[in-house]
Amino acid sequence: EVDLEERLHELDLRSDSDIPDVPPPTDSTPEILKKALSGLSARWKNWWIRGILSLAMISGFFLIIYLGSFMLMLLVLSIQVKCYHEIITIAYRVYHSYDLPWFRSLSWYFLLCGNYFFYGETVADYFATFVQRREQLQFLIRYHRFISFALYLTGFCMFVLSLVKKHYRLQFYMFAWTHVTLLITVTQSHLVIQNLFEGMIWFLVPISSVICNDITAYIFGFFFGRTPLIKLSPKKTWEGFIGGFFSTVVFGFIFSYFLAQHQYFVCPVEYNSETNRFVTECEPSELFQMKKYSVPPLLQPVLGWETVNMYPFQMHSFALSTFASLIGPFGGFFASGFKRAFKIKDFADTIPGHGGIMDRFDCQYLMATFVHVYITSFIRGPNPSKLLKQLLILQPEQQLSVYRTLKSYLVEKGILQPSLRG
Repeated sequence: EVDLEERLHELDLRSDSDIPDVPPPTDSTPEILKKALSGLSARWKNWWIRGILSLAMISGFFLIIYLGSFMLMLLVLSIQVKCYHEIITIAYRVYHSYDLPWFRSLSWYFLLCGNYFFYGETVADYFATFVQRREQLQFLIRYHRFISFALYLTGFCMFVLSLVKKHYRLQFYMFAWTHVTLLITVTQSHLVIQNLFEGMIWFLVPISSVICNDITAYIFGFFFGRTPLIKLSPKKTWEGFIGGFFSTVVFGFIFSYFLAQHQYFVCPVEYNSETNRFVTECEPSELFQMKKYSVPPLLQPVLGWETVNMYPFQMHSFALSTFASLIGPFGGFFASGFKRAFKIKDFADTIPGHGGIMDRFDCQYLMATFVHVYITSFIRGPNPSKLLKQLLILQPEQQLSVYRTLKSYLVEKGILQPSLRG
C-alpha cells in the first residue's frame, strides 16, 4: 500500500516536461525527390514535396471515385484503421518502458468490436434484402447488438484481468486513451459512410472542401502570411485562414454545380441484391434540379442580373464550405495540441512532407459529424424505399397486419374508398 501511494503521488506530480520523448520519425521522402530538390532551401523543399505528394494523393482519390462507392468505403475503412494505428502507436512508444500487459492486443480487439457493431448496423440497415436470403446472416443481424455487447464485455474482462499492481492508474489511463481513440476514428468513419449512402455528393463536397481549405490556407499563408493565428500552430496565419475561407466557399459552390448534374453523384447509394452491386440510379430530388432564383436588389447593379439559375444544393454547399473553413481547422488545432503534449512533430511519417494519415485527416472527422447532423436536421425525410425493404423482411401475417392498418388509415383520411377490397 505504501508503494502504491508513493507511485500515485509520483504520477500526480508529473507535468508535460516529464513525458518521455518519442523517437522522431524518419525521413521517408523518396531518394529521387531528395536529389531533385537538393539545391533548394528547407522551406521551398518542403513546399515542393508537399505539392507533388498532394497532387499524387488527389489523383489517386479521383481514381477511387471512378471505381465506385464500394472502393470509397474500403478507402474510408483503411484510413480509419491507419489513423487508429498511429494514435495507439504514440501511446505505446511513450509508455513502452512500463511494459503494460496486453495493451496493444486489447487496443486492436476493441477496434474490432467497434467496427463489428457499427458496420453490422449498416449491413442491417442497407442490405436487408441480401440478409433475408441467408439464414446464417439473419441470426447475426437479429442478435447483432447482443453479440456486440458480449464481444465488448469479453474485452472488458480481459482488461480487468490484465491489471498489474503499481500500474493501475496508468492502465486505466491507457484504457481511456483507447476508447477516446475509438470515438474519434470508428464513430466518425461510420458517419462518413452513412453520408456516402445519402449520395456521393454528400461525401465528396465536404471532404473536398476540407482538402481545398487545407491547401489554399497553406498557399495564402506561405506567400502572404504575417499575422499568427493560434499559438498551437505557429505556422497558421490569419491571412491563410481568411484566404482559405473565401477560396473554399467559391470552390464548394462551383464543385457542387458540376456534381449536381450527374446521377452518379447525387443518387443515394443502394445495394442491388440481384446483381450484387452498388447502384446509383434514381430520379434526382428537388435539391438537384435547376431552379430560378431572384438576385437581392442590392446585388443586382453589381452582378447585372435580376435572376440566376442554380441548383438548391449549391446553397447547402455554402453551409458545408463555411463549416469546413471556420470550424474544420479546429480539428487540426486539436491535433496540434495533442502532438505538442507528447513532443512529436507528426503522428507518423507515412506521407513525405505531410506526416501521417492522421495529420491529413484530423479536420475530416469534425466535418463528417457536421454533415451527418446537417443531413438529419435539414435534408433527410422518410425513405419509402428503406421502409419497403424492412416490410419485406416481416413474416406474411405481419405484412398483412401492416397492410390492413395502412388501408384503414388511408380510408379514414379519404385517400381510399371504403369499398376498395384488399
